[in-house]
Amino acid sequence: MTMAVSDAANGIGGVLEKMAEIQAVLPSQDGVAWFNRLYAKTTEAIAQAIADGRFEAPELLEELDVVFAQLYFAAYDGDRAGDEIPKAWSPLFEVRSSQTIAPIQFALAGMNAHINRDLPFAVATVAERHCFEPREDSAFYRDFLVVNEILKETEAKVKVWFAEGFVGEVDRAFGDVDDRIALWSIVHARTTAWENAELLWGLRTLPALREPFGSALDRLVGMAGRALLVAP
Repeated sequence: MTMAVSDAANGIGGVLEKMAEIQAVLPSQDGVAWFNRLYAKTTEAIAQAIADGRFEAPELLEELDVVFAQLYFAAYDGDRAGDEIPKAWSPLFEVRSSQTIAPIQFALAGMNAHINRDLPFAVATVAERHCFEPREDSAFYRDFLVVNEILKETEAKVKVWFAEGFVGEVDRAFGDVDDRIALWSIVHARTTAWENAELLWGLRTLPALREPFGSALDRLVGMAGRALLVAP
């Protein structure tokens, strides 16, 4: 699978602009809107980390962020056009108008699709473009781990945002939903995504094996997404 960065996406700033455009046209209670809000907040944190000089290879990290975001935008645009979208994304888009699913469930279902399905392809794509193996002794991987730390820092703020912010009353109405989604971990998902990226990179010259692996991963992530979106 070959990914292309849209000319409209001018680095991470372009990614944030596209997310703002999406947010502006979605109803406030739309399930995709909840994910888009969460994704924008994490992307803002990464943009700030780039500005603060926290990465060894910031150009590669920013390219990864753009390639990664384009996969979400492709699913969003594909759904709007009535096209078939990846199975990993289907659960979120299918139930996005449900009033019986908690906002944080929508947000995490989107993160599940994006990290577990899209991130391996994004990592492998950047590695293939620059002709290097995604190894754990590289600056690319160390920067990947820095993003994990940023996400953990952001996760605590987001938890407060969902629990006590402008959706607090909505979330409290859904009872024990936090307990049932607590086992989903962004950092664990990213660790698995890196491992799957290594597999995709290793299969780059074997499409007869790589394509079935990608399809199986897509289906598996879709199943996990449906589990995250079970109504309380």
